[in-house]
Amino acid sequence: MEEIPFVKMSGSGNDFILVDHRVPRIAEADLVDFVRGVCRRRLSAGADGVILIEPSGRADFRFRFFNADGSRAAMCGNGARCAARFAVLAGISAGPEVAFETEAGVIAGRVEGRRVRIRLTDPGPPGAEAVLELSAGRLVVRRIDTGVPHAVVIHPEPEALDVARLGAEIRHHPAFAPEGVNANFIRPDGRGGIVIRTYERGVEGETLACGTGCAAGALVAARVLGLSSPVAALTRSGERLRVFFEEAGEGFRNVFLEGEARLIYRGVMSREAWEPGQAA
Repeated sequence: MEEIPFVKMSGSGNDFILVDHRVPRIAEADLVDFVRGVCRRRLSAGADGVILIEPSGRADFRFRFFNADGSRAAMCGNGARCAARFAVLAGISAGPEVAFETEAGVIAGRVEGRRVRIRLTDPGPPGAEAVLELSAGRLVVRRIDTGVPHAVVIHPEPEALDVARLGAEIRHHPAFAPEGVNANFIRPDGRGGIVIRTYERGVEGETLACGTGCAAGALVAARVLGLSSPVAALTRSGERLRVFFEEAGEGFRNVFLEGEARLIYRGVMSREAWEPGQAA
């Protein structure tokens, strides 16, 4: 690994480093250290995660996702939208229709300029209410899996919450052991949509947007608050993601996530991007 070409992209404030890995550039044994190194903000390129674009025998490409801490995730909604647009820009897919393999299944998408819509795997029904004893008191959470596990809290003022603290408590709560969950805090916006804040496991902090979290929040809001498809989710970045769905008995099907996927820049990383700093 001497130099690694890459692309930086943003999905509604969720930012990623994408590497065309159809010809392997990074050894498997080095991947975790590479991801942790290049995701450091101010010390390197900085990102919420790294996406490898790899060959697939059953779709346009294979999507491998790593959180900033080097851990793997089966799926990432905003990362998947960025990967779909990257594939069209790089000529991996002729577009506008794209299909790619993830650990959560094959994802279909449509790319129209900067707007990208992807179909998520069917999540099934939201879990029953669980009451958690947290430092802020009792909170009612509902669990749902939209490709990765999420817990959703309906709260009158998510803007006023200490999401870093509460999110970490929910993420590591014994009720969700051993894998943990992403923690989402939502309220209705009075216009048929929601306001949402998300604490993401793997990033171990609040992100400006989370695609699968927006889907989780929208579906819980549909079931509990009676909101109808599509639900627009106002993220911390100020951008809105739209979630389309159909109700199917106790669960949901045909869940789509739509929003912008921006190409920020292309570059080449030197070894210093992922190597640790030298002690004085």
